[in-house]
Amino acid sequence: MIPLGTIAYGRQFADFYDQVFPKDESADRTATALAALVKEDGTALELGVGTGRIAIPLAQRIGSVVGVDSSPEMLDVLRRDVAQSTAHVVPVHADLCGYVDESEYALVYSVCGTLSMLLDAEQQRQAVRHAADRLAPGGHLVIETHHAAAVLALANGDRTATFFVPYPEPDTGLLTSWTFDTEASLWQASHIWFDHGTVRIGTELSRLTSPEEIGSYTAEAGLEPVGCHADWRGSPFTEKSPMFVGIYRKPEHRR
Repeated sequence: MIPLGTIAYGRQFADFYDQVFPKDESADRTATALAALVKEDGTALELGVGTGRIAIPLAQRIGSVVGVDSSPEMLDVLRRDVAQSTAHVVPVHADLCGYVDESEYALVYSVCGTLSMLLDAEQQRQAVRHAADRLAPGGHLVIETHHAAAVLALANGDRTATFFVPYPEPDTGLLTSWTFDTEASLWQASHIWFDHGTVRIGTELSRLTSPEEIGSYTAEAGLEPVGCHADWRGSPFTEKSPMFVGIYRKPEHRR
């Protein structure tokens, strides 16, 4: 079963996602960092490929990316942009939680909080286990997601908050209001995108985690921790970091 939350996300955000998260130098930075984990030309698997913001520049660096997403709308944008590029990205419409195929990958990754869109611990654990099963020996799993404690700290511990972020282009910006359920670690964020006098609205619900929780999932799946960073520049992770990038490796040989 494809989680309904991930489907709804794509329906709401597909036609303005690339404005909120542009395919710019930050996407190139992420792709470069991921490509460094692939020793030679090969194939990577992205869980939650979206519109291809990372998959397209990564494929141009390593050879090929299989991109899985539960949103047909997001995949339509991906196909359009792949057709206009030299990248080899294979779109797959499937469940992020339980995707399986017959391939082994040097790299499996999930970025921009996609794992958090699975709303209970068992779904997240299952997704990590399936991702680990897709790795070739010596391959890496990379997960970028929100850090629950730091998200709450952004609002000085309040369970509700509102932020406005102006964008570089005149008359554009993002207004976000959110509510955080500390007991369930559920974060509901509603966004209003302003674009030259027009507005678009979208809402998302996430289950936020800690590096320790993701570390427990990956350890259960037989992976070894490689590092945890605050961003794609490799900045040190601290308790105040709103995001974390966890890197895990599948051993070459089982003991």
